[in-house]
Amino acid sequence: MVRPGSSAAVLLILLGFLSVSSVNADTMLSAPLNVTIREIEVNSALVTWEILEGDPVIGFAITQQKKDVRMLRFIQEVNTTTRSCALWDLDEDTEYIIHVQSISMGGSSPPSEPVLFRTPKESEKLASKSPDKVTMEEVGQDAQLRAGELIIIVVVLIMWAGVIALFCRQYDIIKDNEPNNNKDKAKNSSECSTPEHPQGGLLRSNV
Repeated sequence: MVRPGSSAAVLLILLGFLSVSSVNADTMLSAPLNVTIREIEVNSALVTWEILEGDPVIGFAITQQKKDVRMLRFIQEVNTTTRSCALWDLDEDTEYIIHVQSISMGGSSPPSEPVLFRTPKESEKLASKSPDKVTMEEVGQDAQLRAGELIIIVVVLIMWAGVIALFCRQYDIIKDNEPNNNKDKAKNSSECSTPEHPQGGLLRSNV
């Protein structure tokens, strides 16, 4: 025969278990989905992922590990709705393993499936960039250089035009003054010459 007190205790235990289970079910997060590595450079990369709709996610946590190396790098950010994170300070020609976790007020989700990627070598990155492939940044730099060159050319032409105009002006002034100078020279030469006698003889002073 079961005592009333013992049955009440069993009932309380069952209710407590059910309440804890319901709380865990409400706060349990799903692991991030579709974890992808994009924009892989020699020393950096970009991680993107997705979450299930309705998960109360307030942040994320990323573990970054070199393959065959135990040391981990842990990246965590809260109070954000972003679904991407930049990885920096990577080593070239190195394999990395990435896990992503979602964070809520109740804790963290299970880690995502591991994603493996490899950074390229510097030489490979330069070789993969063909001469015909021009980025928008390079186009902008080229346009700035051309604009600077045009400005320099225009300034030089303006300076040369000013010098030529000044030379022409000085030349006109000199040319206009030349007849006056000739007249002055002729006048001075006539004044300095010896006066002639009215009858054609030279004047002589009496001693």
